[in-house]
Amino acid sequence: MSFNKYNQKRNFNLTLEPEGNRKQSSAELIFVVQKHAASHLHYDFRLEIGGVLKSWAIPKGPSMNPADKRLAIMVEDHPYDYKDFEGTIPEGNYGAGKVIVWDNGTYTLADEDELNKVENRLESDLQKGRLSFVLNGKKLKGEFTLVKMKTKQRNAWLLIKSTDQYANNTDILLQDKSVISNRTL
Repeated sequence: MSFNKYNQKRNFNLTLEPEGNRKQSSAELIFVVQKHAASHLHYDFRLEIGGVLKSWAIPKGPSMNPADKRLAIMVEDHPYDYKDFEGTIPEGNYGAGKVIVWDNGTYTLADEDELNKVENRLESDLQKGRLSFVLNGKKLKGEFTLVKMKTKQRNAWLLIKSTDQYANNTDILLQDKSVISNRTL
């Protein structure tokens, strides 16, 4: 996996975003959801897989309601250090706008407990177009699935909350503060 696409889209003399380098958690895999007010408000959902943050832009944001199937457009990989990025991407730069860390935490597969087994399975499931995982975040909790759609748009996926003890129909997006800085956009 290369960060060529990520790095080419950014001028690191003008933005505080981290440069693309591979890095990895030592014990547990992490996830992060960044609320991003760019040309359109959206949420960037990122899963650590293979030393990078696999990333999906979710226009309507994640939901805890299993009836909601949220469109998730897979975008370029982001570096692990992006997990803590908050701030303003200056005008004239790719993704210009404000970013906060809306949620973060760890994740795993329900039936795998060794990190190397989880990593291998995630890579395989990603290629197959179906990832199921359990989030342990400050806001998002429980099992979710990302399913690749069979459409002309090859990067289109759906993020779906599984029916479990955390599922509900409360609008979780009303919790609009950063889990790092306690700021809103």
